[in-house]
Amino acid sequence: MAEQEPLGLFELNRQIRMVVQAGFPGSVWVVGEISDFSLNRNGHCYLELIEKEPDGNKILARTRATIWASSWRMLQPFFESATGQELMPGIKILVKADVEFHELYSISLNIRDIEPSFTVGDLARKRQMILRKLEEAGIFDMNRELEMPLVPQKIAIISSPTAAGYGDFTDQLLKNQSGFVFYTHLFPAVMQGEETSSSIIAALDRVAGYGSFFDAVVIIRGGGSKLDLSSFDDFDLGFNVAQFPIPVITGIGHEQDDSIIDLVANTRCKTPTAVAEFLISRVEEFENRLDYSVQTTIDYVQSFLSDEKNSLAGIMEGMRLRIRGYKDYKQLELSQLMMRSKSSVVHYFRLHQDKLSRYEQISTLKDPVNILKMGYSITFKDGKPVKSVAQVTTGELITTQLTDGQVRSKIS
Repeated sequence: MAEQEPLGLFELNRQIRMVVQAGFPGSVWVVGEISDFSLNRNGHCYLELIEKEPDGNKILARTRATIWASSWRMLQPFFESATGQELMPGIKILVKADVEFHELYSISLNIRDIEPSFTVGDLARKRQMILRKLEEAGIFDMNRELEMPLVPQKIAIISSPTAAGYGDFTDQLLKNQSGFVFYTHLFPAVMQGEETSSSIIAALDRVAGYGSFFDAVVIIRGGGSKLDLSSFDDFDLGFNVAQFPIPVITGIGHEQDDSIIDLVANTRCKTPTAVAEFLISRVEEFENRLDYSVQTTIDYVQSFLSDEKNSLAGIMEGMRLRIRGYKDYKQLELSQLMMRSKSSVVHYFRLHQDKLSRYEQISTLKDPVNILKMGYSITFKDGKPVKSVAQVTTGELITTQLTDGQVRSKIS
């Protein structure tokens, strides 16, 4: 049997409430991470705050918190405008709250104020931590280093099918003034809130199932406030985008701030329309380069043919001059040959004329008539000249021819 009378649970909780009220007579500043958040139809906000181990996910403490509608109407716009962030699970907040204990609902915090600068700093620290982890994993630049195809025409779109940005993107892309043809396929995903990261990752997995069919992946959403940017500051989402094997182009509608996936994507554009303009300009640039190459080739061929034509004309002119020169040269050579031939013939005839004259003189001198006139005679035997005494014998008749007649004799 207990030494004191047992307390009822209500009495126990009543005494605890009194102790809590005595121990926390005024408001206290408390740091916690939102693990659950809901807003009821009356405008009251209900949260669950937790504290984790500094370097782990183990939960060390948990408590309920409430922001009554009267306070929520002032705190919500103040917090969101200062931080660019909605109150949602996963963010840390520094709140000024009354510690309350209710016999039925146990301990809770009645939040009366929020310090947005703490959350801003914590979000920045969280963001830097994510970036550092991506860099340490060696994947931060993987998608950015992929080469964008020269003509990106097969486009995988990750967006909400009802998003205004999706309609703007497809209208701009498919109705381009240049008439370029693009093939697009939508992979639906949630683009706002807690499910954003997991939904986009699932869409990326579906795109990956098509292998290398697509030239690029675009992640787009309609224009929104800075509050929506935190959905894209997620390590798992950044990890998947950075390692994706196809160039990723982002256009999530934030003019000034870059999200984690903006930083790891291959190309970052401000809006969905800007993504469409980027793709169109990419194809247009290729067309211009192609036109330039064609024109350059035509100019080169025309210049080459002109040069070859001029060269051929030069060769023909050279040949004509050579032929003309050759004909002139041959004509001159023929004239010189004829002159030399004429001179040789003249010389030849002169030489032989001289010889003939000498022969004529010799012939004249050797003419028997002339010889006979000089006192000589010719003896014939049987009509043949006698040149030796051996040709005649005693008793033969011979005839001696003198210049003025013949003498017949008998050998004795």
